[in-house]
Amino acid sequence: MRRSYALVGLIMLFWFVISFITDIIGPLIPDIIDNFHLQHLALAGFIPTSFFVAYGIMSIPSGLLIERFSQKTVLTAGFALPLIGSLLFALVPTFPVLLASSFTIGLGMAMLQTTINPLTRVAGGEENFAFFSVMGQLVFGAASFVSPLVYARLVARLTSGETLHGLTGWLQSLTPATLPWVSLYWLFAVILVAVIIVVLAVRFPRLELQESERSGGLHSYRELLKNPRVYLFFLGMLCYTASEQGVANWISEFLRQYHGLDPQTVGAPTVGRFWGYMSVGCLVGLFALKLWDARDVLKVAGVLAIASLLAALFGSAGVALVAFPAVGFSISVMFSIVMSLALNSVDRYHGSFAGILCTGIAGGALGPLIVGWLGDLVGLRLALLFVCVTIAYIVGIAFWARPLVDNKRCSLRELFHKKNRS
Repeated sequence: MRRSYALVGLIMLFWFVISFITDIIGPLIPDIIDNFHLQHLALAGFIPTSFFVAYGIMSIPSGLLIERFSQKTVLTAGFALPLIGSLLFALVPTFPVLLASSFTIGLGMAMLQTTINPLTRVAGGEENFAFFSVMGQLVFGAASFVSPLVYARLVARLTSGETLHGLTGWLQSLTPATLPWVSLYWLFAVILVAVIIVVLAVRFPRLELQESERSGGLHSYRELLKNPRVYLFFLGMLCYTASEQGVANWISEFLRQYHGLDPQTVGAPTVGRFWGYMSVGCLVGLFALKLWDARDVLKVAGVLAIASLLAALFGSAGVALVAFPAVGFSISVMFSIVMSLALNSVDRYHGSFAGILCTGIAGGALGPLIVGWLGDLVGLRLALLFVCVTIAYIVGIAFWARPLVDNKRCSLRELFHKKNRS
């Protein structure tokens, strides 16, 4: 079919909106703890947990939805659910409602990612899929970098005591004075309404899913679940997302507790750099995977990630501000490599296996919760050592994995075709 680069541009906008909304929780953790008077860190950990539980629940059903309904229908529903979740919390800013809001947003985001990836292939062409996938990851990282800065700037404006006009004045009138960060959810709602209007107005091409993008029948899942390798890699995906979210969601609170650094002016930008460095790491990883075996790259990345995390936890404030983003840089290639090794370890049912692996994204629900629970017992510094354990398991995969095909010098198309099944 004819390529539509305007549609590709719209898809990049979708990626920006998804990331802008989903990666803001980490910078908000200190505010959530203070404003809702949470006595235990584990309670704050339930916020990202509710999001990723929903993501895990919805991953496989989302694949079935896209096979049954048009992509416009699934996209509209995917953006409508975060809109409902954002409005829900904006109107009733309480901790239980925030949990429900995060869960609702997670359901929608799972639907969106399942739809956007094959849509990118159709709109931009199979031959350009790797390029646009890389571009999508860069846009995703850029939004993750920008959203904490918007949060910090918005809160600073709303608490400045000035008379505000325009959008900020409107947000100020809707937001409780004691909860200025809740204004973000009104901002999310405005953005999502605009995106839904665009989705409804745009004509999307007919989407024909490839075999690798389809969810298989029950027999394929039953057969896969008899294979020990499936559990090896599923746990690897759990560990990756637990590592990523376990660090990102506690950076700001760690800097406040141990170094007395302000969450808005220092914590939020540091979280933004964590996500920004992940995008840079993805690009560096692409070139590394052209030169070396994927398993060797995974080993080096794991060692660097553990070393960076230890430096962040036990170094000075200045070291922590550099080392936490370095963790993001180091772990950036892990998702792609684990997914690639996993799908290369079986000779059929790749679509079903990808669905199982993407359900492992629910590990993002466990990481922040476990770190918070351990933080209540032994302190946040020692609790974050849990992430070293999860990263060590991922490094272990590089030694245990015996793929059916060679993973040396992966092509960009092969790597990102596998990565973007999530």
